[in-house]
Amino acid sequence: MIQRDGIIIVDKESGPSSFRVVERIKNLIGAKKAGHAGTLDPFATGVLAVLLNQGTKLSPFLMSQDKVYKAALRLGIETDTQDLTGRIIKKKDIGRPTRETIREKTLQFLGTIKQVPPPYSAVHHKGKRAYELARDGVPIDLQEREVRVDYIDVLSVDLPTVWIEVGCSSGTYIRSLAADLGRSLDTGAHLTFLRRIKSGPFLVDNAFTVTQIAEHLSDNTIDEVIVQLKGALEGMEEAEIPDTLARKIRNGYKPHKGELPWENVSSLNSGGYLKVVRGNELVAILKEASNGYDIIRVFT
Repeated sequence: MIQRDGIIIVDKESGPSSFRVVERIKNLIGAKKAGHAGTLDPFATGVLAVLLNQGTKLSPFLMSQDKVYKAALRLGIETDTQDLTGRIIKKKDIGRPTRETIREKTLQFLGTIKQVPPPYSAVHHKGKRAYELARDGVPIDLQEREVRVDYIDVLSVDLPTVWIEVGCSSGTYIRSLAADLGRSLDTGAHLTFLRRIKSGPFLVDNAFTVTQIAEHLSDNTIDEVIVQLKGALEGMEEAEIPDTLARKIRNGYKPHKGELPWENVSSLNSGGYLKVVRGNELVAILKEASNGYDIIRVFT
């Protein structure tokens, strides 16, 4: 079996965990290694970037990219998980909040805000996942963290349900955002639907279900659904290098600034990172240093 490197953009269905989806794709493809670039809750759907073999080396660059979600909030009911899978802990009459009132309340959550992760989350706490401790009834004091919310669009209001679209930084919990918005409205709320429609450059419209991926594999067209390593980091500056330099970098050589073809590099606007390529191959990801470039990842 051919050892394929790259990324498959999966349209995850509701039910399985992100880990289960990754394992399913890994077994289908026959990959030696596989991972993902940002987990989704089991009940959530949408974009899940599954990384294959050397594609796993791209994880830190893809994990940090912005996300867009479509979500539905059910006002008047709070649950212990902040979503529809949890136990109801509070009910309240919601009155008749208007779309304009809800929109005004969302404004306080825009920009850089502090957010406490949900107790039922994958955050590590004292060496365990928070959800493991929560299920065991262990009290958890999770620390708030800074996240960024670029926009919250109120798509529709059909009480008690409110539909929103959220553009945000990596690490933002939409469940927490929904619960906080519910408290701000003095109604309480929990998520009943969550779909990631964009993760970095990857759109759900270009994603494949697990069933579709299996069909492509059966038809010997699986390469049509795999994003190659070179094309996986669209926002990162790129420089084409000759074979001799590519071989040296792959052997650990750190190039000096004068050795790269700067006519092909306008500026490093992605944290000082630069991907160097040879033809269709991604050779390495470099980072600017005072005397040249440090090697961050190498691809063979």
